[in-house]
Amino acid sequence: MKYVNRPARWYCLALVVFAADQTAKTWIHLTTLLGWSREVAPFFSLVHVLNPGAAFSFLAGTGGWQRWFFLAIALGASAWLAWLLAKPVRSLEGLAYSLILGGALGNAFDRAVRGSVIDYLDFHLHGWHWPAFNIADMAIVGGAVGLIASSVLGHREANTSSRRQT
Repeated sequence: MKYVNRPARWYCLALVVFAADQTAKTWIHLTTLLGWSREVAPFFSLVHVLNPGAAFSFLAGTGGWQRWFFLAIALGASAWLAWLLAKPVRSLEGLAYSLILGGALGNAFDRAVRGSVIDYLDFHLHGWHWPAFNIADMAIVGGAVGLIASSVLGHREANTSSRRQT
């Protein structure tokens, strides 16, 4: 895999993720009441819930300090990702970093402005609910999967090229 230096492309992608996330959250916030739920399919509902914690509502009930803690982590990670994207990266890594950056900024914006993250996608089956999530969360998970794939593909490429040299 070849390393390319295209920070503008990666920053634009992160901005698209951020904008899509904030557009969806704003629509949910402005058109529904907190606690609202609408079944779309037998396994999926749109909801309007707030998550003051992190993934799976981690630390959600700890009194409010977690807002600033998770905001600091998101901003620190975002600065680090922006720095990484300014350097030459492999395409899959750039895509992954951009998705994570856009998602981190989307959830950070919610924490800074709203105090909690708006979640609205609820998958469920026979009374079992996956924790509600949003576009930012999907981008972060997609970026993490991309980084794993990039690592595996890079490892395979390194092994293939070392076998050719011997």
